[in-house]
Amino acid sequence: MVVKSEDGRELRSFKFKDEDQTQEVRAVERRILLETLANQLPSEAVQFSSKLSKIESSENGETLLELTDGTRLLAKIVIGCDGIRSPIAKWMGFSKPKYAGHCAFRGLGFYPNGQPFAPRVSYIYGRGLRAGYVPVSPTKVYWFICYNSLSAGPKITDPILLKKQARELVKNWPAELLKLIDLTPDETISKTPLVDRWLWPGVSPPASAGKVVLVGDAWHPMTPNLGQGACCALEDAVILTRKLADAIKSGPASVDGALRAYGDERWPRVFPLTIRANLVGSLLQWDNPLICSVRNNVVIPKLVRLGPVLEHTNFECEPLKS
Repeated sequence: MVVKSEDGRELRSFKFKDEDQTQEVRAVERRILLETLANQLPSEAVQFSSKLSKIESSENGETLLELTDGTRLLAKIVIGCDGIRSPIAKWMGFSKPKYAGHCAFRGLGFYPNGQPFAPRVSYIYGRGLRAGYVPVSPTKVYWFICYNSLSAGPKITDPILLKKQARELVKNWPAELLKLIDLTPDETISKTPLVDRWLWPGVSPPASAGKVVLVGDAWHPMTPNLGQGACCALEDAVILTRKLADAIKSGPASVDGALRAYGDERWPRVFPLTIRANLVGSLLQWDNPLICSVRNNVVIPKLVRLGPVLEHTNFECEPLKS
């Protein structure tokens, strides 16, 4: 990992194994991850492009799901992993995720003849503005630009305008970042407000209600400052799978308890991570010139240790039993 200032000066470089033998970074394109998971299931098990319009409990204890195309499904168990705008979370009484004060441009730079970057994470820090990029394949490089904004602003989908706005923010920054933006296919660039939801004990609803349960961003949306959003969703899936597998063997009456046990086990991990991600983002988005100077010349070069910074990524996941 390498950290630079906005003028391209290298502030610090790290090798994960030198800092902590347990640490590593693997960057995976989201589409590839989803396709890999889906391909492990029977083809008829997944129905794509299905949007939920209505959810309600039925008299026999099952849950009725109505899709926007009119399809109606009666489910014995509902696992809501439908993202930060989850209608299932809304139905369960969760509040809308709260805007964190930052927005982010994201994209995938495409190099048809091979991307030129070393397999490492690169960060660039400015004042109230930061960027980063990391290769995700021999031809693709993921990049982001995060900037302070008092409001989320209007939703923009025009890729030409998005690229123009992203370039304008970092027009005097290192040339490789600008080239990444230029080489980004229109369908991969986006701008989104960063949001999260803090699951305060005794205030927020539990992760499950009867035989309906939430997973990932639908339950605990967090800002991407720790790179743990999707990772936590995968952790959720592992724990929930184990709980459900044991419950199903014991009979339907055990399912409700299994879902509650899942929420009880996961909350102590996801709640602190959500808060930590928010606080780290606030620190990284400083725009005070004096504070940024201290960060660039003292904190990053001399004080930061990678091991403690990344200890939150440690999660022991034993192989799932078939």
